[in-house]
Amino acid sequence: MQRWDRIEAFVEVVRLGTFSAAARHLKVSTSHISRLVSQLENQLGVQLLYRTTRQIRLTDAGALYVEHCRHLFDGLRDAEQVISELQAKPHGLLKLTSATTFGERYIAPLVNDFQRLHPQLEVHMHFTNRPVELIEEGYDVAIRMGVLKDSSLIARRLCERREYVVGSNAYFRQAPRPHTLSELSQHRCLIGSRPNWLFEVNGQRREVKVEGCWSGNSGPALLDAALKGLGLAQLPDYYVAPYLASGELVSVLEPFQHNDTAVWAVYPRHRHLSPKIRQLVDYLVANIATTLPAT
Repeated sequence: MQRWDRIEAFVEVVRLGTFSAAARHLKVSTSHISRLVSQLENQLGVQLLYRTTRQIRLTDAGALYVEHCRHLFDGLRDAEQVISELQAKPHGLLKLTSATTFGERYIAPLVNDFQRLHPQLEVHMHFTNRPVELIEEGYDVAIRMGVLKDSSLIARRLCERREYVVGSNAYFRQAPRPHTLSELSQHRCLIGSRPNWLFEVNGQRREVKVEGCWSGNSGPALLDAALKGLGLAQLPDYYVAPYLASGELVSVLEPFQHNDTAVWAVYPRHRHLSPKIRQLVDYLVANIATTLPAT
């Protein structure tokens, strides 16, 4: 404890410029501050400060030492801030954006439950399938799907997300089931928001451009087209799981299924993450499994 007191006295003298200012800040006498700094110099065996009647100035050793000491006190303040934030209640406006269907079905109920726990929080949710610039558009958290692009954002995995190539029994009465990716060119493919389907071949990501006579940017509409036998579709597990279980849809090309397409909560990198963001993301991670269909 004595060593910390001496270091703190030294750092405050340097920061505030005089022994008397440091003493006022630490609520002790000027003589006590002077004694602590002298004890620190004796302990280290070097002079840290040049003292005159008008000013103090760092020695070379003092300049080097104070820089390291500042890091120690910055770390201590950070630790205290983390504990303080851990106990703080989330408050203010929380803005979240998510892909439409997944957000409406699985994220919104959890955010609503979270707000019930924290009624002092104001929540704004925006559902869209377009790419959202998180920082530029002022969002705190975004829910993103699939393989993330490199960015400065922090990402936490919420759950796995697997994509299935599926067709109905009615469709497979008209066409054989494909067993290789090259056979997709012989099938009617239902095209969603992207023309390339994602697969994995020998551990490597592979994108295959597909063609067909149906396209749309709505997951539910794509699912309906597949159920009605209009062709093959590639859809995430949370769309197709109930229909795979009931036998209404059949999964094909599973050996080529890409396995690294999770759902992520992403948020800007901050030195001190606000309680509303940290606690919401923690809540989503802890509870997302309760909302998802079994696969």
